[in-house]
Amino acid sequence: MNLSSTITAYGADMSGLICGFRFAPGKPGMPVSASDVVDALRGSAPGSHGGSDEEFFWLHFNLAHAASEHWMRTHLELPDSFFEALVEGSHSTRIEQLDGALLAVINDVMFDFELIPSQIATLWAYTHRRILVTARLKPLRSIDKLRGFVRDGETFRSPAELLVHLMRDQADLMVQIVRRTSIDVDQAEDQFLASKTHASRHALSTMRRMLVRLQRMLAPEPGSVFRLLARPPQWLHTHDVQDLRESTEEFSLVLGDMAGLVERIKLLQEEIAARLEEQNNRTLFTLTLVTVLALPINIVAGFFGMNVGGIPFAENRHGFWLMVVLVAGFTALAGWWAFRRRGVR
Repeated sequence: MNLSSTITAYGADMSGLICGFRFAPGKPGMPVSASDVVDALRGSAPGSHGGSDEEFFWLHFNLAHAASEHWMRTHLELPDSFFEALVEGSHSTRIEQLDGALLAVINDVMFDFELIPSQIATLWAYTHRRILVTARLKPLRSIDKLRGFVRDGETFRSPAELLVHLMRDQADLMVQIVRRTSIDVDQAEDQFLASKTHASRHALSTMRRMLVRLQRMLAPEPGSVFRLLARPPQWLHTHDVQDLRESTEEFSLVLGDMAGLVERIKLLQEEIAARLEEQNNRTLFTLTLVTVLALPINIVAGFFGMNVGGIPFAENRHGFWLMVVLVAGFTALAGWWAFRRRGVR
């Protein structure tokens, strides 16, 4: 076996196909290869693989594979707009009509489920009457979850239902992120109430940055779906439209919870900053008070340290104690003035 070919096809076949499934009415998905799909879509395969308008296919591609995009262009009737979406700069989550089909751009957490901003990747999906094509650069959590449902024998009536299932899996994953982040915020609040503010500041900043990035990437999805539902494609069944609407409403609730969590983290950060500022002010006041209390002693010591004649109480046997009383009186007066100023503020 050629080593270079093995490395190129790692995680997919030579066409870049990671997995493919054929769905018949009321039956679970059956694994298919890339050549089987081409024959079935062209109607040249045996009756068991083609010829039925109710059958549909799900093809999942690895865009990191060098041959995947070329294979899709050559063997699948995908519009150029789909391939333009693969390379465009905007990765905002959305669903829109594309030449009578559906183009979805879905942002998801990578498979290792690390809740940090750098672990978010994009999935592109093209959905028509008989086919669902998904493509990604990096392994994603939701798509792997959907593959698990298909392999476990769950049935789907249309490619649109597969897409809706994927969106719901994505929403469930966002719910898990919000719940885990809420637990972390609760722990940060407990640390704050226990005056352990420094231990949670960095973690709060990381969580807030991650949630804000998720919000920015996911916020366009509900609006785009509702615009699509206003004028859905003719091939989209009524139950698919209803499922899309319900999944979008669930997703909107998740975004609302995420926005509330971001605001909660922001308020907690402000409280931590206010407490730190208060501690700094107390430290500064203490240093100022020490300086003020030491001022009379320093002044008197400076005067009496001069090597000049006429130093008062030099011949008085009680001069030392008189100076102690005088310095103590001025020190008490300075302390009273400093505490009075603090009370006024």
